[in-house]
Amino acid sequence: MKPYLRAEGIEAIEAQGTWIERENGELETPLVNGAECAYTTFKEDGTALCGIEAAYRDGATSFYKPISCHLYPVRIQEYTDFKAVNYHKWQICDDACTLGEELGVPVYKFLKEALVRKFGIAWYEELEEIAQNFSSKF
Repeated sequence: MKPYLRAEGIEAIEAQGTWIERENGELETPLVNGAECAYTTFKEDGTALCGIEAAYRDGATSFYKPISCHLYPVRIQEYTDFKAVNYHKWQICDDACTLGEELGVPVYKFLKEALVRKFGIAWYEELEEIAQNFSSKF
């Protein structure tokens, strides 16, 4: 996997571990200087990519990135009777959100593959229907 990572990411992983545990017990990836994920790589144009996903798609690993990473910037909060699916607003995603607005692609459509992976196609289709009905009211 190392060939798919930046030196800064490798250093962060070696210093912090392959994952860290938050105060609430949730696991997440280590960060580079409190900013992007240690597994993030960048294309020459500045576009961020996931090193784990790139390795998987190239056949270099059979491990697909964790669902929490695949869903990002959506976070799942589990309660006793339901799960809340919420957008995690963070400055690092601002450019992607701006582009999504310009292209007319809402976050849930951008994350279709991840949402289907987590909740199934029937759930996603219901989400699309609700979103369409909601947007037609405005």
